[in-house]
Amino acid sequence: MNVEIVYYKSPIGALEIRSAGSAISDVLFVNSWKGAKVNEAELNFVKPKSAIIRSCIKQLDEYFAGKRTEFHLHIAQVGTEFQQQVWKELCLIPYGRTISYLELSKRIGNVKAIRAVGTANGNNSVSIIVPCHRVIGSNGELVGYGGDLWRKKWLLDLENKIANGVQTLF
Repeated sequence: MNVEIVYYKSPIGALEIRSAGSAISDVLFVNSWKGAKVNEAELNFVKPKSAIIRSCIKQLDEYFAGKRTEFHLHIAQVGTEFQQQVWKELCLIPYGRTISYLELSKRIGNVKAIRAVGTANGNNSVSIIVPCHRVIGSNGELVGYGGDLWRKKWLLDLENKIANGVQTLF
């Protein structure tokens, strides 16, 4: 399988995009890897070779410009059957909306799996495209985001501004 890794400059920090053949396997915030602090100026921002990564970058550009509310990319992230189920459900959360971890566990049919749902959500390796940022605490608070909470707030504010005309949600 042909794997390609490309760095992308987003308005909220560099993203590492990885493809696995003709699918996207990872979209990760570079400076959120368990305390990593990378000098983004040292990253090699090259033009992608694969069509899937070119499409991913085009769609991310459109998303950040407020012109895209859904992604249409083949995703292939590695995970258990349970994780795959959670990630599939994440993709059904509408742009500009949020749900709680409790609601997410209800949607997969197991309200007792709330902690496992939170863990699966946190193990999502395709940030933004698989919108784990749209899951919040039952009390309406921003909680848990591998890309740092300030980025989660930024993404939710962007979506709410475009979808609902709301300047800030949190």
